Amino acid sequence: MVSNAPAAAGQPLAIEAPLAIEAKGLVKRFDGFTAVDGVDLTVPQGSIYGILGPNGAGKTTTLRMMLGIIDPDSGVRRVLGHDRPHEVAHAIGYLPEERGLYPSMKAYEAIAFLGALRGLPLKEGRIRGKALLEEHGLGYAIDRTIRQLSKGMAQQVQLLGTLVHNPRLVVFDEPFSGLDALNQGKLEKTIRALAAKGTTVIFSTHVIAHAERLCDEVAIIAGGKVPFAGPVDLARDRIRPQVRLETRDADGPWRAALPADARHEGQFWLFSLPESGIEPLLRALIEGEAGILSLSIERAGLHDAFVAIAGEAAARALEQSPEEAR
Repeated sequence: MVSNAPAAAGQPLAIEAPLAIEAKGLVKRFDGFTAVDGVDLTVPQGSIYGILGPNGAGKTTTLRMMLGIIDPDSGVRRVLGHDRPHEVAHAIGYLPEERGLYPSMKAYEAIAFLGALRGLPLKEGRIRGKALLEEHGLGYAIDRTIRQLSKGMAQQVQLLGTLVHNPRLVVFDEPFSGLDALNQGKLEKTIRALAAKGTTVIFSTHVIAHAERLCDEVAIIAGGKVPFAGPVDLARDRIRPQVRLETRDADGPWRAALPADARHEGQFWLFSLPESGIEPLLRALIEGEAGILSLSIERAGLHDAFVAIAGEAAARALEQSPEEAR
């Protein structure tokens, strides 16, 4: 989309990234309980977008409202440019948290069936289903029924059924749940490949490591509210980088240049990066002959950002959520 704001003389027009999803003021109540309370989200097309929060925070309800599976009590959402998500259902792939396939269906037929629910002709779905199984190393399972597959293999089949119709937007609800480390790695690779070809990927998770490794942007959700939504780097920048300093001498005039929050742990000084940067401190250390043995600047991780943004209680709830290997 092109911004309506006039460009300054000699400056090019600012170009805004088109959005796959816009949601504003989404509210949903169940029997008097407010599950989602005024959620605003904007998901750029072609991005990997994470909805991060503990179980029960409102992630699934938010996803279902955005996709039109349930309607909000108030607020609006727009999906792939449409106010009615059902109008673009054929362009969306959705993998719900509750997995479910017909046990008597063969693997390739199950993929074709899921594609047919999104408008893909069954004949074409069968062809694509077999090709996808071969491509993902499951060719030996093409004619096996779902009940003959392991839980992990059945999850792979449902994932392929989510993608068989080549959707423009893919939404995964806790997609890593129940997967071993090997299959989690395969799923991460699949998500990156989808984004590389321009598909928008949204996934909910309570495992920070997945969001930190994969996402361009995240929405942090806690208690049905979104205290932060935006680029991962912007979330991490809520906390100043931390400096770790080791000196040969334990004392000297250079000590006066250390920030007020500096603390001594073992042989190291630990403190937040000063607003003025590291250069003035370096000059003081060198002129004061402190003898710098090591100095590192560590940027805050997404976990620390989550704590700062959502609070300790939400972070504890996140850590207590059932989870797999990080």
